[in-house]
Amino acid sequence: MVTRIVPWVSGAVYGIVLLAGVYSAVAGLGPANGVRLAGFVAGIGALFALDAVERRVARWPAAFLAARVVLFFAVAALDGSGLARALFVLVPFAAYLTFGRPAGLVLGGLCLAVLVGGFAVWVPGWYRDTESVSDVLMFATGLVLALAMADVAVRERRAASRVAELSAAAERNRLARDIHDSLGHHLTAVSIQLEKAAAFAGRDSGVAGQALADARRSVGYALEDVRTSVGTLRGGGRSLAAVLGELGVPLDVHGEEPDLGPATVTTLHRAAQEAVTNARRHGRADHVRVSVTFGAATRLVVTDNGRGFDPGAARSGYGLLGLRERAALVGGTVSVDSEPGAGTRVTVTVP
Repeated sequence: MVTRIVPWVSGAVYGIVLLAGVYSAVAGLGPANGVRLAGFVAGIGALFALDAVERRVARWPAAFLAARVVLFFAVAALDGSGLARALFVLVPFAAYLTFGRPAGLVLGGLCLAVLVGGFAVWVPGWYRDTESVSDVLMFATGLVLALAMADVAVRERRAASRVAELSAAAERNRLARDIHDSLGHHLTAVSIQLEKAAAFAGRDSGVAGQALADARRSVGYALEDVRTSVGTLRGGGRSLAAVLGELGVPLDVHGEEPDLGPATVTTLHRAAQEAVTNARRHGRADHVRVSVTFGAATRLVVTDNGRGFDPGAARSGYGLLGLRERAALVGGTVSVDSEPGAGTRVTVTVP
């Protein structure tokens, strides 16, 4: 509905028509009739009230449009300035927004036909009168502009809806990566430790007990990651340096951290978490270090002394793929430098 999408348009037109009608009566430019002027003002007031009710009810658009048209005719009949006919440009405007383009075009043509028919009945030879022809052309121009404005509003509404859909899809992908990068690793660790505990339960109670302790610790890490993700979704994310400090590896911070935003903090945090986990689990590294540098761009570097691999020959796997996709969402890039026996260096740069 017009009042819900562009609430100022109808109010602005009502106000202009009201000022023109009152000025015409006060300045003696039209018939001086107090009752007629009072009715005109009351009609404009009824239009404002109708819009207010429509905003609250948000139902029965056809009934509200019909009531508005009736009031337009009443106000036009009581107006001494002749400007009240401008109210009718709101008819196709509202119809376009509410019922679509065909309804707007049909009602626009109908409004123009009614104006021309009125001139034909009440102003003989109007087509030879410059003022009458000018009024018709100005009204037609107003209809075109109103329909164009309605088309822009509809396109913006559709674009906003599309953006919302894309944002929802991006958020689903981000949550999928969160599940893989965080909970997936912890649950895998829990499964391995439980299998280890079961295997050693009857042979070495010490090893079995340590495996259960490690499993409990992994569960604690998983719960903490869930809390962190929920906090980020609620807009209560912490600084990047704070979350990186909880990875349990040496951390070097260079420069002053700017306001990165929750999405960027989550991206870099998950990237570091993924790199650290891969270094320990797959690279069998006993030394992992994280470095973050703040400046024109934020650069995160994770290095390890593990066994390394050949990036060109190795399968990227879903972890690295998810890392690249996550970085791309915030305009970042990922590079991996490694070779067999020389460790690995993962660099994530976010502008």
